[in-house]
Amino acid sequence: MPYNRVDVAMRDLLSTFSLLEAAELTGRLARTAAAVAGTAYAGFVRVDALRQDACPLHVHTPPGDPLRLRRWLAESGVLKELAASSDAVRLPPDVSMGEPGFLAMPVPVAARDRVFVWVAGRGFCDGDEHLLGRFATAAGRALEAASGCEAAARLLRGVRAFRPVPP
Repeated sequence: MPYNRVDVAMRDLLSTFSLLEAAELTGRLARTAAAVAGTAYAGFVRVDALRQDACPLHVHTPPGDPLRLRRWLAESGVLKELAASSDAVRLPPDVSMGEPGFLAMPVPVAARDRVFVWVAGRGFCDGDEHLLGRFATAAGRALEAASGCEAAARLLRGVRAFRPVPP
């Protein structure tokens, strides 16, 4: 087969666009959110367009989940609160009630569903809310960029598939 610059260039471009995987990026963003907030717990929640249901997209916990945060997310009603909210949600810790302390910020993304980034495991203040808000903005840009790269890769695969074969 003769050397084809178009094939080589297209393969290189597709490999570059394919480096970002949304699931891996979401995991890295959650781990970083936990580090930024000084906790061991963080994640993302998706809220449907009708604001009726919320479900965890990613949950980052330390091994063994000592605060049983996964269970708390499912049973506490915080997901319903996020579904109804358009602003930050801050819940103070209450050890006697099993409340770990929770802070969630909307992630500005151009999508049908709403997304929140959250951190948990301690009491949070206005400064934490400001910092997580700035992180949410950066996370939104990163998630949109990853989505854009995935879409571009799909389009390029179509160009490659339907490119005329040279004589």
